[in-house]
Amino acid sequence: MRIFVTRRIPEPGIQMLERYHDVEVNPENRVLTKEEIIKGVRDKDGLLCLLTDPIDEEVINSASRLKMIANYAVGYDNIDIKTATERRIPVSNTPGVLTDTTAEMAWALLFAVTRRIVEGDRFCRGDKFKGWDPMLMLGHDVSGKTLGVIGAGRIGTSFALKSKGFSMKVLYNSRHRNDILEEKLDARKVSLEELLKESDFISLHVPLTSDTYHLIGEKELKMMKENAILINTSRGAVIEEEALIKALKKHWIWGAGLDVYEHEPSIPRELKKLDNVVLQPHSASATFETRSKMAEVAARNLLIGLKGEHPPNCVNPEVFKD
Repeated sequence: MRIFVTRRIPEPGIQMLERYHDVEVNPENRVLTKEEIIKGVRDKDGLLCLLTDPIDEEVINSASRLKMIANYAVGYDNIDIKTATERRIPVSNTPGVLTDTTAEMAWALLFAVTRRIVEGDRFCRGDKFKGWDPMLMLGHDVSGKTLGVIGAGRIGTSFALKSKGFSMKVLYNSRHRNDILEEKLDARKVSLEELLKESDFISLHVPLTSDTYHLIGEKELKMMKENAILINTSRGAVIEEEALIKALKKHWIWGAGLDVYEHEPSIPRELKKLDNVVLQPHSASATFETRSKMAEVAARNLLIGLKGEHPPNCVNPEVFKD
């Protein structure tokens, strides 16, 4: 069969696919246009795409031979699942392998904002450090504070569990009760409003859906403590970006750490100018080990799906029902 890969991924995944099928990989290290994706997938049986690729109704229906779509990501809001399901095309993602890696990035952002690491680095490189100063670069303690976790799935759970060494009080907001967090951390499931009002640190770990779009807007930001720090490693549009800029400028909250943005790859100029936000280029899963594992999982999903079998990480299993 013939497979189209929209952008080069780590070699273990490509090698797995090439062992069994003809593989065409986008030779350029950039996001393809929609028209280029349509051209690439038109005569293909399998598609391995990235979260930056818009796989909408037009793309899916342009590929009459398409039998399987494997997304190289946990989230799959870039794919029109409804159309794929109507065409009885299985869609898979790569959960699990990047859980701890993403949770670690959330903690890295939390510490970077809290202890003003990026500011301090710029300060030193700019030859501004003239010696120890009792009022220089004051931040906040982490130990003993209240941690709020919005979305207690795999990544949210991993993130919260890593707080144990800091003796933190943990609050979480999720559709379902999380027995692991309650048993191991004595965490409490609370309303979103209570979490926002009580937490010193708030970390977002929800998928982007119609329910979570702009989950955090001006009203929610005003509920937070003035010393609160907001971390987002989920999806950019979970936060209303203009409201966040306003909150950071007016110091409704103390700071933010962002790995994702509402209109990626565009980052508002106003956001870049602020010292109380740390910005990362959507790199939460960017470790050698994790990206290679993601490639292997995506390739394995695609190979199994092309056999007509149920891939292990299928997000629309109803396509296999009679």
